[in-house]
Amino acid sequence: MFHVENYSGQREKDFELVIKQLQALTADEPNTIANLANASSLLNQFLEEINWVGFYLTDEAKNQLVLGPFQGLPACVRIPFGRGVCGTAAAEQKTLRVKDVHEFPGHIACDSASQSEIVVPIIKDGKTIGVLDIDSPVKNRFDEQDEKYLNQFVDVLVQTL
Repeated sequence: MFHVENYSGQREKDFELVIKQLQALTADEPNTIANLANASSLLNQFLEEINWVGFYLTDEAKNQLVLGPFQGLPACVRIPFGRGVCGTAAAEQKTLRVKDVHEFPGHIACDSASQSEIVVPIIKDGKTIGVLDIDSPVKNRFDEQDEKYLNQFVDVLVQTL
């Protein structure tokens, strides 16, 4: 059973706790959908000032991302590699932090409330197998610390995939 921890308000310690919680949730569970669902729920409970958090998984045959487990409003179902923030992060295999999504060339607006976004590619054996996508209704919501710990969060997930 999952035990809800009270976060301290110290971001670094709290991020480390979230990563430990993810490790505990995924340790004995081999199912990808279950692990991604719990991961999105965990981040939704932990992160402030977000309006969407979830995963897109790679459809290699169509060279696009397909909606996976998430928390938030219904979302775009398919995103081509190289389009929008998610597709660009997937194609370039690098984390993208976007201060203002309206200034990102080719941004795909799934939720009009979104103002900023961070996308972390999920890479295994050199291949992009998906992305973690987090949107915020606040411009410039995500910083270097978010990027650092969200990359670590994804590293934990990669071990379960």
